[in-house]
Amino acid sequence: MLLVAAGSQTTVASPLADTPPIGTAVVGYGYWGPNLVRNVIERPELEMRVMCDTDPVRRHACERRHPGLATVTEFDRVLDDPSIDAVLVATAPRTHHALVRRALLAGKHVLVEKPMARTTAEARDLITAARNAGRVLMPGHTFIYSPAVRLVGELIRDGVVGDVYFVTSSRMNLGKYQNDGVLCDLAPHDLSILFSWLDQCPVRVSASGCSVYRSDVAETAFMTVGFAEGATANIQVSWLAPRKVRQMVVVGSRRMVVYDDTASDEPVRIYDRGMDFGPPPANFGEYQLTYRTGEVVIPRVEPAEPLSLELADFAHAIVTGAQPQSHAELGLEVVGVLEAAETSVARHGAPVALPHLASATRDAVAG
Repeated sequence: MLLVAAGSQTTVASPLADTPPIGTAVVGYGYWGPNLVRNVIERPELEMRVMCDTDPVRRHACERRHPGLATVTEFDRVLDDPSIDAVLVATAPRTHHALVRRALLAGKHVLVEKPMARTTAEARDLITAARNAGRVLMPGHTFIYSPAVRLVGELIRDGVVGDVYFVTSSRMNLGKYQNDGVLCDLAPHDLSILFSWLDQCPVRVSASGCSVYRSDVAETAFMTVGFAEGATANIQVSWLAPRKVRQMVVVGSRRMVVYDDTASDEPVRIYDRGMDFGPPPANFGEYQLTYRTGEVVIPRVEPAEPLSLELADFAHAIVTGAQPQSHAELGLEVVGVLEAAETSVARHGAPVALPHLASATRDAVAG
């Protein structure tokens, strides 16, 4: 494993020894592209070669911020450059399939920002292309590299939380408007975190959306995901909120955990609280219910930039062939749930079953 967590401590393995830096290009310099360029420059395993964007204003912004860095308009110049081994795609989701497929066929390793594609058919096609080309395909689910998110995952896997009953998630802000809708924009973060925490397959999705300014774009959405072993997750995402909220609550049989990404000093709180039932009763009137109120633990979480850790994992996968934590099958699973959620919204909240997704994901892994 590249990332090693001990309690609340998360570290990055030392730079890959005796390995030349990986020539890297960033495609797209919009919202996320500047963060990618900065982190590529700072990572010793990578070497920033060129930034590609069709918008001259964005190219000039990159040139001002990073004097001497080459910028180009044509994607073909990235693909034809033999010094470039890895491509980071940070363009609109509707462009991901075409750009990523071309990069893989050109022999490049690819990290593509979330979601990996807009449909499961596109995602499966990219996985097949990567496998045939012998290249790394990695979706950019940056939040699963957060030390706080990793700590909560350890608490679940180590049995501290107990059996997970349900998870609630709120991700809201007066946010950046995207033509693909709020589900495509924000929900991949929550879904990738959930899938990294729960060793369960999603089996059904129901969702509803609220369109205020444009009838074809939902600015607020509510989604419920049911999992194979009984856990349920409720996700609320919105661009129309007075303040920034990034909070997830995990309720288990032993403890409850709150993860708050906006609380930089204390992002994780563990509550020893819940309800306990007595022995099985002979009749309803014999139920014995007690409330448990114990201590609240606030573990120390060492700060680290998740994007830097993600790029380190990408480089490690390229050099060693190891599967990255944010692997292509995780990207497929996220895309599948998003696709089902958008279908549910179109059906006014009717549940959509996902029996195909679990088998498709496992077939992709096995292949």
